[in-house]
Amino acid sequence: MKKAITHILAGREKKITAEETVRQPLPHKDFRFANPFIVLHHMGPEVIEPGQTLRIHPHPHRGFSPYTIMLQGEGYHKDNAGNDEVIKAGDVQWMFAGKGIMHSEGPTAELLQQGGVQELIQLWINAPKSKKWDEPFYQSAKANQLPKVLIGEGLDFSLASGDYKGKIGPIKNFTPVISIVGKIAANKEANFKATPGYWTLLYVIKGSINVNEQSISQYNLLVFEKENEDILVLAEEDSQVLFLSAEPIDEPVAAKDNFVMNTSEEIEQALTDYKNGVFGTLNY
Repeated sequence: MKKAITHILAGREKKITAEETVRQPLPHKDFRFANPFIVLHHMGPEVIEPGQTLRIHPHPHRGFSPYTIMLQGEGYHKDNAGNDEVIKAGDVQWMFAGKGIMHSEGPTAELLQQGGVQELIQLWINAPKSKKWDEPFYQSAKANQLPKVLIGEGLDFSLASGDYKGKIGPIKNFTPVISIVGKIAANKEANFKATPGYWTLLYVIKGSINVNEQSISQYNLLVFEKENEDILVLAEEDSQVLFLSAEPIDEPVAAKDNFVMNTSEEIEQALTDYKNGVFGTLNY
């Protein structure tokens, strides 16, 4: 049975630093969270001129995982747990902030020097209450490590996390999270299967698609009912989409600044801890 669309959320521009603006369809004024999906930021595509300086300076996180899908270009990740990596187009990275971490990110020095195009999606994936105070960890996977799914003419999809039709993505999480990113050629169809009872989202990165006889343009996020399992996507033009599905975390959510916890008191504690240096330091 086809899944009904419950919300169509437009990605609106949001300034996250003095230099950086992203499109943010989640959270949205009409729909806050699909817990564990807390935030979806789409950055770019942005033309970087040779010699440009651009990065997000060290900042803290607690209680969730920033999850980055690199679409074009390349970016670095540094944190004060000792992780220092670069991901390139098609690669993914997942940093679990746990009880607290400092990190910085941005285009690599090589990309800034040579110039090019940068585009990425960053998701904030919530952690269950029982895991929020665990030790931080980092994981990444190269494009060629992501299993191919939804194989067919005009389709090119990769599974980054979760279990989908017997294939398993390399990125692990506490709660089952399926993430699939890929392209559909014009006039081709992709049939996604979602687990009934899970939150299921579909974001149009580029192009235009038709779902349930509705035309959906780029930068829109679809939220589906939890019932049923079939989502048939017809590309009206060459398109790129991100499919997300996850077991719900049925717990209270308190989110502010760079923290995702269960209560406002825990958020205030995180702010105080950061002010008092509990998160440590990161020089770059």
